[in-house]
Amino acid sequence: MWTYLGLFGAAFAAATILPMQSEALLAYLVTNPDLWVAGLFCVATLGNVLGSVVNWYCGRFLRRFRDRRWFPVSPAALQRAETRYHRYGRWSLLASWVPIIGDPLTVVAGVMREPLRSFIPIVLLAKGTRYLVVILAALAWV
Repeated sequence: MWTYLGLFGAAFAAATILPMQSEALLAYLVTNPDLWVAGLFCVATLGNVLGSVVNWYCGRFLRRFRDRRWFPVSPAALQRAETRYHRYGRWSLLASWVPIIGDPLTVVAGVMREPLRSFIPIVLLAKGTRYLVVILAALAWV
């Protein structure tokens, strides 16, 4: 149980702005024959999607502080992000699995007030597919 909880925590943290990675841990755990691969997939995906939902909430409520001096994003950068999001729309969330750009993308979705009812399924598809590829690669390697 602690293994699954640790994977959940790593996947959750990796989806936030924190510099974490969960793919290597998942690939390592998949090679253990005592662990249930489908359970590892579900736990990692759930943790990662919930971490993205935290990003969405941060973005949703972060915008009201944009005029503060400590706000981490310049007005020009925020405008560029909004313009890109308007251009590609919610389907840009399919790139939420991509390192470096994926996590900020989920924050921007919150800033842009993307409804959770569309945010969650798209992010679930993107992040679940990534973890499936990681699992298949790890199993093929072993």
